[in-house]
Amino acid sequence: MACHFNRYIYVVPTKLYNKLAITYPNTYTMQSHKFTSPFYIFFLVLPTGISNGFVTVALPFLLTKNGFSVAATAGVIAWGLSANLWRFVWGPIIDISLSLRKWFWIGLLASTASLLLLCCIPFTLQDKPLLSLIVFVSQVAATLILLPVNGFMAKSIQEKDKGKASGFYQAGNLAGTGLGGGIGLWLATHYSIAMAGIVLCGVSLLVALVVLLIKDIACNKESTILHQVTAMGIDLLAMVKVPVALFVIVLILMPIGTGAMANLWSAVAGDWKADADTVVLVTGLLSGLISAVGCVAGGYIADRWGVWVAYLGSGATCALVTILMAAMPYQPIVYTVGVLAYAFTMGLIYAAFTAVILYAIGQRHVATKFSLLASLGNLPVVYMTAFNGWVHDKYNSKYMLIAEAAMGILFVLIFFVALKHMKRKNLVPAVVA
Repeated sequence: MACHFNRYIYVVPTKLYNKLAITYPNTYTMQSHKFTSPFYIFFLVLPTGISNGFVTVALPFLLTKNGFSVAATAGVIAWGLSANLWRFVWGPIIDISLSLRKWFWIGLLASTASLLLLCCIPFTLQDKPLLSLIVFVSQVAATLILLPVNGFMAKSIQEKDKGKASGFYQAGNLAGTGLGGGIGLWLATHYSIAMAGIVLCGVSLLVALVVLLIKDIACNKESTILHQVTAMGIDLLAMVKVPVALFVIVLILMPIGTGAMANLWSAVAGDWKADADTVVLVTGLLSGLISAVGCVAGGYIADRWGVWVAYLGSGATCALVTILMAAMPYQPIVYTVGVLAYAFTMGLIYAAFTAVILYAIGQRHVATKFSLLASLGNLPVVYMTAFNGWVHDKYNSKYMLIAEAAMGILFVLIFFVALKHMKRKNLVPAVVA
């Protein structure tokens, strides 16, 4: 049985598939249904981006204005982003319980409620533990939106459009980040934080109605939970036994194009003498739009030249942009151009990141496998955000940029050499047996 995705084929060994098909026939029955437009994915992930944008763009600016150091701010943000590391815990629950559309609504309601709560507590050093907890909960809720969307991508999008879907997936996430960060910060600084929360939650609920245009996908209720869990374990084991899948897992764990600086641009804006309105426009709305364009471009690159060129090439480009920004003087124009160029490269690599995960997971137990790999892939964002904050407070912003770029370039070179070696050994074939 071959499951096609991107430009490659993932083949379950015949003996293993026969065993699965006989032991768990209902679990692995693929129901045919109408394919959906990859463009719909853009709207489905906007609410997650809005929540993430408020946490990573608006919140750092507001915290530093309320007496938090950059390191303390980075700690709060890193704690919230660590929620992405735990997606694999609730991924299996989504695979074996309610339909994808029901889980989408559950995630949406939890996300909007936690965002409103976040906008109603004081941003003071004394309340840092409570603030960190609510930030973490809000990002857990945001991941509950993504998991059913991952299922729609794997099962409702044609194989030839998986790269485009990856691009729109990340474009929606980053456009939402622009809305949540930019519009959220503008409303918070010009009106009130509570007003920002109300408006952002209203937008999230509105765009989420697009899910009604996609045919729902129900879980298989004929198979027992024990059978499904066992089948998931066998499926995961089969995946990690494939050398190129292991290569993907190690690849996404390394600090290549993590985009960690995107979580701190507003916190360090003062070094470039950028005012609040500039931060709102550049790190919020414009970064979101430009990142979205980069995502769409990255999706087409992945379909045209493959996930390896897309991933490693985007990581190298991001590092180059970061080095150039570090070499320039502390001026508002440098901040504006640098942040926007960084945002475009983030769009490229985010699309490649999604495409490479779709390449590795196939079409069975999608929420579990996608959440597991996405959780692993978010680990570099967490540790690089904390690392960048530490370097900034110990040295300065330029050393912080250089440190992130140096790590990125080093690992791009390592994996480029490793990939060439694997190809010579025929470990990266079009068909993985």
